[in-house]
Amino acid sequence: MSPDPTERVRSAAAERGLSIDIQERPAASSLIEAAGLLGLDPSEIIKTLVVKRSDDTYLFALIPGDRAISWPKLRAVVGVNKLKFPDADSALAATGYERGTIVPIGSHTAWPIFADERIVGRRIALGAGAHGYSLFVDADDLISAYGATVADISVESSGA
Repeated sequence: MSPDPTERVRSAAAERGLSIDIQERPAASSLIEAAGLLGLDPSEIIKTLVVKRSDDTYLFALIPGDRAISWPKLRAVVGVNKLKFPDADSALAATGYERGTIVPIGSHTAWPIFADERIVGRRIALGAGAHGYSLFVDADDLISAYGATVADISVESSGA
């Protein structure tokens, strides 16, 4: 495994024929700050949330930065009664990425992806596997390359 997580992301994207652009950016302490540094609206930055199922498997939920996960909606789409966020160490073990850098591309395990319908048709920014980097990709290409399930899985949020 490459010591540079962004190289793992690039390699995994290339294996799936997915065109991505990884850009270095100054460190940001929040999604709002990262959006400002990149000249983006917070809705254009997508949070990759690692979600744990009761059987100790995981999934990714892709949520626009100006919205929050809707647990009832996500449980209905996944078809389960219980989902939760894992602790930081479990998320790292499940994906190989630290919180704040998580991206489904190049994850240690190709967990299922559930993408909020609001990202369809947009160019989006995501974590890039390492702090101080952002990944840009066409959402439709990401959805197609990973066979993601698209659904309404978010709610309005008063903050990112």
